[in-house]
This record gives sequence, C-alpha cells and structure tokens, in this order.
Amino acid sequence: MSSEINVRIEELISGNSKNPHELLGMHKEEDKIVVRVFNARSQKIAVKDIHTDETFQMKLINEKGLFECVISNRDTPFKYELIHTTADGHTYSVIDPYTFWPTISEYDLFLFNQGNNHRIYEKLGCHLCEVEGVKGASFGVWAPSAKRVSVVGTFNQWDGRSHSMRMLGSSGVWELFIPGLTKGDLYKYEIKTPTGEIYIKSDPYAFYAEKPPETASVVYDLENYEWQDSEWMEKRAEEAVFDKPINIYEVHLGSWKQEPDDDPESETGFKPYSYRDLADTLIPYAKKMGYTHLELLPIMEHPFDGSWGYQVTGYYATTSRYGTPEDFKYFVDTCHNNGLGVILDWVPAHFPKDGHGLARFDGTALYEHEDKRVGEHLGWGTHVFNYGRNEVKNFLVANAVYWFDKFHIDGLRVDAVASMLYLDYCREPGEWLPNKYGGRENLEAVEFIKNLNYVVYQYFPNVMMIAEESTSWPLVTKPTHEGGLGFSHKWNMGWMNDFLKYVSLDPIYRKYNMNLLTFSFMYAWSENFILVLSHDEVVHGKASMLGKMPGDYWQQFAGLRCAYGYFFAHPGKKLLFMGGEYGQFIEWKYKESLDWHLLNYPMHEKMSLYVSDLNHLYKTEKALYELDISHEGFELIDCKDVDNSIISFIRKGKDWHDMLIFVFNFTPETHENYRMGAPLKTSYIEIFNSDAEKYGGSNVLNTKPILSEDIPMHEKPYSMTLRIPPLGTVVLRPEFDKDKRP
Repeated sequence: MSSEINVRIEELISGNSKNPHELLGMHKEEDKIVVRVFNARSQKIAVKDIHTDETFQMKLINEKGLFECVISNRDTPFKYELIHTTADGHTYSVIDPYTFWPTISEYDLFLFNQGNNHRIYEKLGCHLCEVEGVKGASFGVWAPSAKRVSVVGTFNQWDGRSHSMRMLGSSGVWELFIPGLTKGDLYKYEIKTPTGEIYIKSDPYAFYAEKPPETASVVYDLENYEWQDSEWMEKRAEEAVFDKPINIYEVHLGSWKQEPDDDPESETGFKPYSYRDLADTLIPYAKKMGYTHLELLPIMEHPFDGSWGYQVTGYYATTSRYGTPEDFKYFVDTCHNNGLGVILDWVPAHFPKDGHGLARFDGTALYEHEDKRVGEHLGWGTHVFNYGRNEVKNFLVANAVYWFDKFHIDGLRVDAVASMLYLDYCREPGEWLPNKYGGRENLEAVEFIKNLNYVVYQYFPNVMMIAEESTSWPLVTKPTHEGGLGFSHKWNMGWMNDFLKYVSLDPIYRKYNMNLLTFSFMYAWSENFILVLSHDEVVHGKASMLGKMPGDYWQQFAGLRCAYGYFFAHPGKKLLFMGGEYGQFIEWKYKESLDWHLLNYPMHEKMSLYVSDLNHLYKTEKALYELDISHEGFELIDCKDVDNSIISFIRKGKDWHDMLIFVFNFTPETHENYRMGAPLKTSYIEIFNSDAEKYGGSNVLNTKPILSEDIPMHEKPYSMTLRIPPLGTVVLRPEFDKDKRP
C-alpha cells in the first residue's frame, strides 16, 4: 500500500479527511480494482456485482472499521452493492455512497461563492433525487473551516463515522449522495471544528424540521403539491399594488385560535390550529371582514415560542408547529383562491445563538462577525449576519427568492431594518465600530438590502417588499437605480407613535397636542407608507387598542371607532393586528388564543361589524387608495380647530369625482351645527358614521343631504353645516353628475 494511501487512511480514521471519496468506494489502482468501506458497526462486508451476482469478501485492514477488497481479476469498475453483516448476525445491503460523482456543479459553486446563485436552495441542503438510476438524497452544506463534515441521522444511528462528506475544491461546500434515503428520515450535520470540537448542526437549508423542542432536520420533497392559483398569479404579474387597496390583517398563527389539546403534558390544555385548520377558519373570517392580505408573524422554524418567530434557526423550513410544507402551500393556495394575498415577516437582521443553528456553524464566525462590536445585538442576545460575506448574502437573498418561488407568497415584511442600517443601533459608545469612512452607517448591509430588492423584483415584479424601518433613513422605497434601498413600502412608525400617543390622551388634553395628528402630513408622501397598528403595540404593558382609549366603557369604544376611522382615512396602506378588530380588552398573549368569547357581548360584536364595514368601505372607495403615494390624493380642510379637537380633510382618487370628505371629532362633545369649508357647490351625503347605533354609538347622524352655501371658509369657496357626533368619524360624499366631466 502506497504512502499516499496510508496518509489518506490516517486522515479518514482520525476524522480529518476532506475528501473520503479519494480513498473510499471503488477505484482502479494500477491493474486492479480496489474497493474500500469504512464502517465501524459491521462485522463483515462483501462486495456484490449487481449484474453478475459475483461476491467478493472484504478484509478488515484497520481495527477502527476500514475494510478493503482487492479484485485482481477485474480491470474495469462495475456497479455493485455492499452486503453488511453486523455483530448480531443481521445482514443488509446498501449501495455504496462513495461511488457517485458530485451532485453540485462547479458553476453552481462559482455563483455561490460569488454571492449570485439565487436558487442555491436547489443545490445545498437535502434533496431527494435519482443519480445514475439510484434513488436517494443528495446533501450539500457550506462549512469552509471544518476539518470534517458528516451526515448523521436515523439511517446511520447518528454515527458521524459512517457518511463523511467531501469538500468540493476550495468552495467550502461539502457534498454527499446517500442512496436509499426517503422522505421523513431525520438528519443533521456532524462538524469537526478547526480546534477539534464536534458540533451537531441542523441543516441551514432544510425544508422541514422536527417539531420543537426537537431540532433534527427532515429529509423532504417540496415538489409534491399541485397549485390551483394560476389566475391569481397571472393577475399579480400584470398589476402593481401601489394604486390598489392594501388592507392587511396581521396574524400570529399560534394564538389566533386554539383547540383543546389531549396531551397531558400540555402547558395550557390547548394547542394551535394547523395550517389546514386555519385555511378553513382564518381565511373565511378575513375574507368576510374585508381584508385584502394576511401578514403572518414568522412561520420559519424557530426554537423558542417566546420569540414569536423572530429568532429563526430554519430559514428555509416552515415551522412544523402547524403542519407540513404541503399544508402551508395549501393555506397560501386557499388564500389566493379567496382573493387574499399572503405576506410573511422575514428576519435577515439577526439570528439566535442556539447550538443547533447558524451560530459558530463550523467552529468559526461563519454567518456572523467574529468581533462582537459588529457581530451581536446585545439587547436581543442574537448574532448579526455578516452582510459583507458573499455566501452569507447568497443564503439570505436566495431565501427571499425561495419563499416567493416555492410558496407563492405575495410579499415579505423585512423585520428590524434600522438595526441593519446603523452600526451603533442600540449600542453605547465603545460597543460599536464605525465604517471605513468613520460613519455609523453599515455600508455592507445597505448594499445587501439594495441587492436583495433588486434580485427579488427581477424575478417577481409586483410583489411587496416592506421595510420595518423606524428612522428617517432617506429613499427607503425609491428604486435602487435612483439611489434608494428598493423596498416597495415602509411601515410608518412615526405616524404610529404620534397617533397612538394622541388617542391615548384624555380628550381634555388633546387640544394641546393636535400636532401629533397633523405632523404626518408633512412627510406622508416622502415614502410609500403602510400605516400600522401592529403586534408590537399591544404587548409589554402598552395595553390593547381598546385599553389605550381613555374614558368610561362607552367612550373607550367610541374613541376606538373614531381612531380607526382616522386610521383608514389617512393616506397610506393599512395594517391591523388580530384582536384589534373587535376590541380585545387585554394585551396579546402568544401562548393563548384570542378572546373570541367577547363577540358574545354587544359592544364587541358591534365593534367587529364597524371594522368590517370600514374595511369594505376602504376596498370600494377609490379615494382611499388610488393616490396613496401622491399628495394629489389629499387636501386639508381644517386642522386648526384645536379647542374642539376637530380635523377635516378630503381624499380623492385618480378621477377627482371619486372624492370623500372626512370629519373627526376627538372629544366626547356633540356639535349640532358645525360649519366647515366645502370644496364644491353641491349637496353632500353622509355615507358612513362611526356613531351609528348599529356600531354602538349614540346615533348622531346626518340623515338628510347637506347643501353647501356661498360662504367661504377654511380657504374653500363654500361651506356647510353638519352634525358631528361625540368621538365620531363622519364620511361625506359630494353629489354631482359624473357624466359631466370638466
């Protein structure tokens, strides 16, 4: 045996081989055929020619489990299987995994190392496939600093000696095809670090995983669902969303509704609905209520329920808490066939330190930074992705593409963008490092975000890429070719903070704080905004939406109706977190179902009706959505009546005849003959009033047409008098002959 082979044997036995295929499997050496197998659990192994059934007994050449068979009467490699006999006499046959060529091409690796393999999830990870007529699963994982990587799982008793992988060139990618694996087999990667430690890691590209708290990846096939949403997808490809109604119902799937749990170890006695249960319940509910989209708190696999899904370990896996990937596809498909889009919360800003996840993946700071001053979010206890590393950028960009490609989703809401943009985010002096110019901007993250949005829109032109960005970073929703970050929309966090502060005030103090309502008019069209009343605002002692409202029981409901009226009238797309639509009293609790029993009480039932009617009004009135991103769709009437805390304005569609007038009274006082400016000499019909008795109000309505008069007011040529209810929203439509265009 040559010295070179002895070196390879020593590397293999010591667990340091980066290319076991060089030694293992069948090889032609000089004029002989040599087969080598490494298996520490077998007593005997034989090589069987598949075509002739001729059998060759292998010899144990190293006590740690290395077998060898020299076939001198053959000079050409042939197809074979291995017949193993264990110490207890059990016999089984397998195809040798070390006889196959790499399943990942050099071009794929080149693009990956370059950061441009946008569908790398079709190569890395685990894929059921057929190679040279043999069915099994191919594995690929990036771990450039590892001394050895093995696939371990139920199929090899989690023994890292059995299926060691080969590194493909200098790519840092390890690869192996294992015959005989089937859907449902559990696996992980056993990684020997540069310092000799052994890590057991879940697959970063796994499509499915065990239900937490278990952490193994699952061999899975995504190509087994027949979509029925072609009509929706074709329409989406043709139509942009900017001039369409976008009314989002934000949902945490695990706590929307729950059912009794028979598990005696259940903490609460209840369990979440499955994806298919939700398709049968959540979707009809959202459709009936008048929403256009569902936005789901992260459904990517995560170990800790208390993170609400925002600390992800399985970026490519739908969480098994609610079912399988097919079940989630069915949920999305059913949404589309019921006219609902699906937006997923997505977290490229940070990842947790759990041992089975991405942290120190190959024993080094692979996905994160080595220096904690750039590599950790101290407040969250998580790692920051290294956005300057090509393979990390590829992992994240391809992940965004993956959710659109494989699950037909309609948008991603990118979480915590501000934490990505600023190097000093939530860090004290000395806890962060400036960029190369001495600034606080994370230049690598900026370029990553621009590339992310550019790539997504290359493949999926009319989806939504939404930034949760809480600062005044410029041009967030401007295209990348204009110097922007390239998002389609941005959460309007400034409006949200000001608005909630205002409506939480006792009405007696609101007149001193009218600027909290009006300041947003200064920047409402600087970005493509979504107005949000999200999950973050109904937790951690902030109170529920109803609980934020001051006053007695009646005033709280009236105040919430008025607040929602203003929310829908203000320019911007809409998002409301679950439970807010019927006035949940208590804060959201992620472990428990919403309090659906409240709908048995009249005021909550009426609040639900109110929000439903408001949703449908929004969807049917072009004035409320067509010109959201243009100041031409908005005209202020009066915001100076601070003593009465009354504000009024006009919303218009592309056709100016699609006009509505909104009046808001943020005090509990009734005004019987309130005069305000009017844009046209015509009559005005009240089409919506939050104080209607059916909504729980006092029924201060304008039941007759209101005629404007030749009395200029509020810089308008005309004015009119109307009834304004306490804590009320009034919506008026001018009457005119639409056939007579100016």
